Amino acid sequence: MKTKLFITCLLLIPYYLIAQENSIPPATWQINTAVLGLEEAFRDEAKVYGYDADGNFAVLREGTNQYICLADNPNQDGFQVAAYHKDLDEFMARGRELKKQGKNFKEIFDIREEEVKNGSLKMPYGSTLIVLRGTVNETTKAIENEKVRYVVYTPFATTESTGLPTKPRAGGHAWIMNPGTHRAHIMITPTYPKKDDDK
Repeated sequence: MKTKLFITCLLLIPYYLIAQENSIPPATWQINTAVLGLEEAFRDEAKVYGYDADGNFAVLREGTNQYICLADNPNQDGFQVAAYHKDLDEFMARGRELKKQGKNFKEIFDIREEEVKNGSLKMPYGSTLIVLRGTVNETTKAIENEKVRYVVYTPFATTESTGLPTKPRAGGHAWIMNPGTHRAHIMITPTYPKKDDDK
């Protein structure tokens, strides 16, 4: 395992050094890190969105399987990538479009709520979003301290229809968020052992 991690680090370093004078990491580094939330068997064929040299949101790699990945946003603090089922792409793209127009979270929520209800926006049932957070090792540029959470979209589901509570009973327990709305989803946030540097 340590040997595999060392090799991965060596592969990432040259790609990252290319962009030392640019705030946008190179496409190869973005792609390699964007897919980390997926099982290894699905990583090579996933579609990846990221940022071009000018900082524009763009497709970095086309895909052939069911996953779409989002590279880390270089304009935001911390490291976070995401992966979701391709059936969610229309919904996600609509959110990005509205945000680009300057809409805030509530406005985006309300607009998509109405569009899902009137049928102009597709919101699939049961599709999953995987979010991975971590830290970038400043020396190796590898991602460390990875933590993942899972979101399963269940539009208009409620506590009554699912049997799930509206808040977790304990760490790692599943619960339903935004029940009764187009954005109703099951949240699963695994717990991770604390490390010495987390204390």
